[in-house]
Amino acid sequence: MFSQKVYSHFPNSSHDSLSHLSHDLYANQQKQWQMLADGVSALENVQTRAIDCGTFSVRLQYNPKRIVSTGAKVDAASIKERKCFLCVANLPAEQQGVLFKEKYLVLCNPMPIFKEHFTISHIDHIPQSIEEQILVFLELAKELSPEYSIFYNGPKCGASAPDHMHFQASPAGLIPAENEIDERREIKKQIGVVTISAVKNYERSVIVLEGKNEQEMELTFLRLAGAMRVVLNTNEEPMMNVIGSFDDGKWRLIVFVRSKHRPAVFFKEGNDKILISPAAVDIGGLVVTPMEKDFRTVDAEMIKNIYEEVSISNDVLRTIIEKI
Repeated sequence: MFSQKVYSHFPNSSHDSLSHLSHDLYANQQKQWQMLADGVSALENVQTRAIDCGTFSVRLQYNPKRIVSTGAKVDAASIKERKCFLCVANLPAEQQGVLFKEKYLVLCNPMPIFKEHFTISHIDHIPQSIEEQILVFLELAKELSPEYSIFYNGPKCGASAPDHMHFQASPAGLIPAENEIDERREIKKQIGVVTISAVKNYERSVIVLEGKNEQEMELTFLRLAGAMRVVLNTNEEPMMNVIGSFDDGKWRLIVFVRSKHRPAVFFKEGNDKILISPAAVDIGGLVVTPMEKDFRTVDAEMIKNIYEEVSISNDVLRTIIEKI
């Protein structure tokens, strides 16, 4: 059963790159799996709209197929009642993936935000937790570069499968924050060879880690998570979204520190309800709106309010950096 789900392996004897294998998988799966072909085809009709928020801008994407993910019920009871859609035994018959180091399957996302959108799921049903898998996250960022970036949604920050460990990947540079962060960074601290920065004038609480040494990046991220746990007074994984990339011999982790999962407008009734549930892509500046009403009416003030509501304050952010 499992072997039938493996399209190719990484690493392999042909020394193919993971980015090449993933690209080849996506092309092949569109031919073999109608659901993916339909999802990619639907992107041709997706509408986008830019919103000027003053010190930054966002793009709205009207993408009706994303309503399943955006509106997903992620409470414990709902998770318990449904079959896990990332477990190998529950994957669609046509779906295959690239097996990464015998631990993860790189799968094509059939409800894509991008023309190449991957879900990278653990072969075992284990809970979503980046702290335990941060080294794999860094390895994936390197092996998928320079074509793709990788991102993570915490179990209470946009992950529609919080019970199953997974990352996602998208073509590099398509999430606005990837291109906007560097010019807004304020260097706050140097730990060994890793630079820690805050991001100013962004309406979101963001910490950036950058360095050339994999082990130092791993340790610094774990120190960051520990500092977040102390300052935010939680025993659970601190709420966060992470976008990772590898370029010119350096890793960069963009960490969005969160205070809550969904904004108040998500839970309103009727026309007052705005179906925006920020995950890494959304809080990174590409806001997915599966409802046409929201795509037409959401404005700069609403975006700012949502970002502010789901983020922590600048004072708390500074305290976290001080404690790393």
